[in-house]
Amino acid sequence: MSFSAYRFLQFLLSLCMALFIICSAIQLTLLFTPLYYLDVWFLDIAKQSGMDRTQIIENYRYMIHYLLNPLPQTFDLPSIPYSNPGRIHFQDVKHLFFLIDLILVVTGVFSAIGIWIKRKYHDYYYLRTAALLLTVFTILPLVAFAIDFNGTFILFHKLFFRNNYWIFDAQTDPVINILPETFFLHAALLILGLIAVGIITLLLIYRKKTR
Repeated sequence: MSFSAYRFLQFLLSLCMALFIICSAIQLTLLFTPLYYLDVWFLDIAKQSGMDRTQIIENYRYMIHYLLNPLPQTFDLPSIPYSNPGRIHFQDVKHLFFLIDLILVVTGVFSAIGIWIKRKYHDYYYLRTAALLLTVFTILPLVAFAIDFNGTFILFHKLFFRNNYWIFDAQTDPVINILPETFFLHAALLILGLIAVGIITLLLIYRKKTR
């Protein structure tokens, strides 16, 4: 194998591992419902939304189950009214999470194969490269959040959604009242925190294997 081909495959494995860790962090954050339960209390969402805690939790759980279910499913909140654009937006979010699931599986398979091959040659440099890629990915959002989280939040939606249905009107889609922007900030920080754990783990393994 030529040196350029080796470098390319090395980078490809590192990229697959980085994407696998990023997608895993996103999915784990979605699964970690205690974060939202804590924010219901911390942000006083019941008072801000005018709904009781039972209704808030019921509808949040439904949204999480809807997004995590990879099978086609009709969006239908149990006890909060919603508009057709609101329904379409949740469908778009579900499609986005399905794509994340797909990337998670594909990169997981490629990473597993690559790690198995690399172990045979005692080549672990890809771990360091993956950690570097993840570090860049973590630092950039943190800087953007520190400068203007609201602007970053809006930019994210403009990049990943083909319409403006994510701009909810509380009159027609009161579900927005139980999903304050600060909660999304907390979720984003948890994702970055989990990625940071992934970076540390990769570097520790690399250091141990290269001693």
